[in-house]
Amino acid sequence: MWTEFKNFAFKGNAFDLAVGVIMGGAFGKIVDSIVNDLIMPVVGAVSGGADFSNYFLPLNSAVNATNYADAVKQGATLGYGNFITVLINFLILAFILFQMVKVSTRLKKAEPPAPPPPASTTETLLAEIRDALKADAKKK
Repeated sequence: MWTEFKNFAFKGNAFDLAVGVIMGGAFGKIVDSIVNDLIMPVVGAVSGGADFSNYFLPLNSAVNATNYADAVKQGATLGYGNFITVLINFLILAFILFQMVKVSTRLKKAEPPAPPPPASTTETLLAEIRDALKADAKKK
């Protein structure tokens, strides 16, 4: 049983998948920091300091707060501003990942084309018959 577990866990796709998930989590933190700490402050400065996360519509008359966090505590709200912020983060993240994939594809060496498969025995035999017929035709 231990040997079977080792074969499953440390060989093939399961181990590669585990490494990929761990690397993806670490990479996600890096990209999140790039978006939140470097790009979004620039977007906020360019747009006049707009912070969409506090835009909401109260769905209850008891909600009279001015920021979204307090409004949620008071009652039902439609937090469309937070959705806009998440959407902007997603678009920026998608663009960065798209650019990274383009660069990595460009840097990756093109694999040489696979050699053509060898001729089958039928094709070889037919070619020999053809050549023999041509040789006979030249002799006559």
